[in-house]
Amino acid sequence: MSTAGAEIIHDDVAVCWLRRDLRLNDNAALYYALKENRKVIPLFIFDTGILDDLDDKQDRRVDFIHQSLAHLKNELELLGSSLLVLHGRPAEIFKRLTPRIVYANHDYEPYGIGRDRVVHQVLNDKGIIFKTYKDQVIFEKGEVLKQDKKPYTVFTPYAKAWKAKINPFYIKSYPSEKYHQYFLSCKSLPLPRLADIGFHATYSKFPERLVRIPIIEKYHKQRNYPGVQGTTRLGVHLRFGTISIRKLVQIAFKKNDAWLNELVWREFYQMILWHFPHVVTQSFKRAYENIHWRNDVNEFNAWCEGQTGYPIVDAGMRELNHTGFMHNRVRMIAASFLTKHLLIDWRWGEAYFAKKLLDYDLASNNGGWQWAAGSGCDAAPYFRVFNPELQADKFDPDGKYIRNWVPEYGSDKYPEPIIDHKFARERALAVFKTALS
Repeated sequence: MSTAGAEIIHDDVAVCWLRRDLRLNDNAALYYALKENRKVIPLFIFDTGILDDLDDKQDRRVDFIHQSLAHLKNELELLGSSLLVLHGRPAEIFKRLTPRIVYANHDYEPYGIGRDRVVHQVLNDKGIIFKTYKDQVIFEKGEVLKQDKKPYTVFTPYAKAWKAKINPFYIKSYPSEKYHQYFLSCKSLPLPRLADIGFHATYSKFPERLVRIPIIEKYHKQRNYPGVQGTTRLGVHLRFGTISIRKLVQIAFKKNDAWLNELVWREFYQMILWHFPHVVTQSFKRAYENIHWRNDVNEFNAWCEGQTGYPIVDAGMRELNHTGFMHNRVRMIAASFLTKHLLIDWRWGEAYFAKKLLDYDLASNNGGWQWAAGSGCDAAPYFRVFNPELQADKFDPDGKYIRNWVPEYGSDKYPEPIIDHKFARERALAVFKTALS
């Protein structure tokens, strides 16, 4: 555990604990910390409870966080303050800190909920208040419910209720900048190197923190075509809070309803995770636990490596492995192929995406995979099996995307299809029908 720099925290200093909200503007917890105190120091903890589970020590997400923290630290030092970055278990670190009060934003994932419960107890035992706020979503927990006060389990009525409830109050920005003078005045604090926390630089080119309005305006026309720049690539910035969800929803209402729906899907899956935490390890629809998955390791490895003989699937997997990104349409095709064509448990694919995706988010990743398998909360029938060739013809008609990631396609170096589509479809339908009957 590293606590270098923590000596600046005294009982007259307030801490704003940053997690997936790495920005100084429009940040709920930071706004209240600055508004209610006169000495505030932002804190980030490289949580070993998370880092120790990452096998790849060149994890792009850790590198992205590190670069984002360097950016934050520079912004704070221009204001005469700094960023305190520590390394270890949050509960153990807070046992050694004696701030006046701690602020943070809500986390809805099981690990985060448990972590915050323990930290709250640690602080409470020392008489320190722990305040938390809604920040990473517009609506959380039980804010959008059916008339019977139960959570929605289908997207379309949820989205309708979400849009009916929204008003300017919910998307109003928190003007944190009005109180920047209340950051603690201090010298520059050390930022641990990646090597200090057991990781290495990836030299990745990360998506810029830019909202490209022309892309949003054309989103409904271009979003399904992986060969064009038709999506915003803001997923990683939403995931780690380097940009505000309120800002994006403000823009979406003005510019494109289809893009707004994607932001609502994100909240839908967050809500599902909150109300139905069993989805982390089990199918939302319990009957899908009866499916007899084949789980062929060799076929799974071929899928992971982009060597299935289906070029649109292989292009997506190679893009993911090389960049940490995969186009959303291709994510659906690749997930359908794994679960339906190869009859491999959706949890295997979900775990692989969790390791590789730069914008990995538990709720959305889980929701997307269960949607593809048909086991999720939305009305996705098991008999929908994407035909990869027809999908490629429709969404990559000139082959631009495939040629970029599968340059050997059409040559002797490219493998034959791992399985025949017609056979795979009929087999999947039979297996699913048997399990669900």
